[in-house]
Amino acid sequence: RRAPCTSRSSVTRCKPGANCPSSHSGISRQLSPLSVTEDSSAPILELQSRGSSGVCGHRVERQNRSGDDGTQTHPENSSQENRIKARCRSCTSMVLKAVWGLLIILSVSSSWVGTTQIVKITYKNFYCPFFMTWFSTNWNIMFFPVYYSGHLATAQEKQSPMKKFRECSRIFGEDGLTLKLFLKRTAPFSILWTLTNYLYLLALKKLTATDVSALFCCNKAFVFLLSWIVLKDRFMGVRIVAAIMAITGIVMMAYADNFHTDSIIGVAFAVGSASTSALYKVLFKMFLGSANFGEAAHFVSTLGFFNLIFISFTPVILYFTKVEHWSSFAALPWGYLCGMAGLWLAFNILVNVGVVLTYPILISIGTVLSVPGNAAVDLLKQEVIFNVVRLAATIIICIGFLLMLLPEEWDEITLRFINSLKEKKSEEHVEDITDSSVHLRSRSRANGTVSIPLA
Repeated sequence: RRAPCTSRSSVTRCKPGANCPSSHSGISRQLSPLSVTEDSSAPILELQSRGSSGVCGHRVERQNRSGDDGTQTHPENSSQENRIKARCRSCTSMVLKAVWGLLIILSVSSSWVGTTQIVKITYKNFYCPFFMTWFSTNWNIMFFPVYYSGHLATAQEKQSPMKKFRECSRIFGEDGLTLKLFLKRTAPFSILWTLTNYLYLLALKKLTATDVSALFCCNKAFVFLLSWIVLKDRFMGVRIVAAIMAITGIVMMAYADNFHTDSIIGVAFAVGSASTSALYKVLFKMFLGSANFGEAAHFVSTLGFFNLIFISFTPVILYFTKVEHWSSFAALPWGYLCGMAGLWLAFNILVNVGVVLTYPILISIGTVLSVPGNAAVDLLKQEVIFNVVRLAATIIICIGFLLMLLPEEWDEITLRFINSLKEKKSEEHVEDITDSSVHLRSRSRANGTVSIPLA
């Protein structure tokens, strides 16, 4: 006679003197049902209420197995949820970066177009390019206060202005900004900054805004050539092609007006501006390295201070020598001057903010989009007539600029992308074959025959 087995929460109890199979195994495995969920334990309880002694050992083993499955599936489910959350976060960050990138592109291009067009309007009544350069460069002093205001608005641990200033002054070295470093490091960069902007304004007097903005895009090619020669950067054939395209565009731009004197001088000014801009960037990378947003704001504000202290004598000399003369300060177009300086400052801030908020390549795209932006404004103002040579030169320079934006591993990335596409196509082909074979087998079984696909 078999003794009946009853179980309370997976504990096997048998009457004394009776033989209950698998009793020891049931007692030894009774710790696992603590992690079993209610859904998995409900069928086990239903089987226990039926109370057949021969099923006692199998009952306990089933419950223990369900407990083991519960302990294994729980971490798997949690890890899968964590993966889903991580993917959602990465997708959200990518979407936010893309949105910020779109806003930065529009802001950078519109600020650069606005600056160029305001300069062209100002030239109708007031032509003092060096005074305009000096006046707009003084506004760089406000860069660091704008950065510190953003720090107060966004940072959780707020720092005092002096502490933040000293922290950002490490771009000059471990000792911070000293008088010697102020003169040694700031002077050459301030001169290059002034030359870049001054030559750009001179070019706008001789050429249209579209031509000058297109020629200024050649600075990317000059940066590559100088970095290759001076900094010994990696040689890239595609960037050499881009540099050749930039030089070709320059020659075609000069030829667009049949090598007219003003055209050649304007092209020389624009190319000189792009060259000094490239030299500024290469020297900055050589002596100061990379800088974060705070250090860049500190450095640009320092350039503004240097310009105010040491370069202010130049517009004074030009005024008294009547090279750049005006009747009175009240006659100056202060509205246009402040608009130009404000947009120029906004452009410099957006370029540095954009690197923090979004992808750096989008900043360069925003710069090159100023060319069609200026072209649209010039067409509306009817100040430019695009002939085939000028249009081809502009397109060639812009294509060369975009080629410069390709990463160093662009060829490897392209090969990986092509290989991934081939793998996806092969996987889809295999899936189609398996689906068709399953379909043929099901049809053959329904017809009472067995068919083997030839694929």
